[in-house]
Amino acid sequence: MSVETPIEPGRPGKMRIVFAALPLLIFAGLAVIFWSQLDSGRNISEIPSALIGTKAPSLDLPPLEGATFKGAAMPALTDAAIKGKLTLVNVWASWCVPCREENPIILELAKDTRLTVVGINYKDQTDNALRFLGELGNPFSAVGIDPRGKAAIDWGVYGIPESYLVDANGIIVYKRVGPFDEKSLKEGLYPAIEKAVAGS
Repeated sequence: MSVETPIEPGRPGKMRIVFAALPLLIFAGLAVIFWSQLDSGRNISEIPSALIGTKAPSLDLPPLEGATFKGAAMPALTDAAIKGKLTLVNVWASWCVPCREENPIILELAKDTRLTVVGINYKDQTDNALRFLGELGNPFSAVGIDPRGKAAIDWGVYGIPESYLVDANGIIVYKRVGPFDEKSLKEGLYPAIEKAVAGS
């Protein structure tokens, strides 16, 4: 003769309530995490990079054929193009709308005599890249093309535009994800430039 285990009164109902409330509890937990990140005041564009403080990845990119700089064919982007110079490496593409918005700022930065400005043209078509520089102006003393994005992977690119400040010793000292604006220049790039110049 089998003995049936008595069912605890009210147990199935409590379990249903717990399972029904579980998605709501998970959502509430995620909402608290997201809100704390937004409310922290931290600039999400200043994403920490494992590369900051380390040697910049080697550059050996072919030139953007047809591009010119000061009336001559623009050189390829190689280690020699930035060696011994405080350099801003800007990753850009003609199809990138924020890159277009940022270009006037990069043009102004190129006028800073303390700085060399070079570009990595990311997954772009040559004709489109040349049109971009022709229409908006060319801030770069050298441009290397990265049609498959291999160099961007080496540099730890999240999304473009993206910029890296490399000191005269070839060390990455600052990174900016997204286009520069007045605040990021004043609070991020300019202090990094001044610190790098003072340390050289």
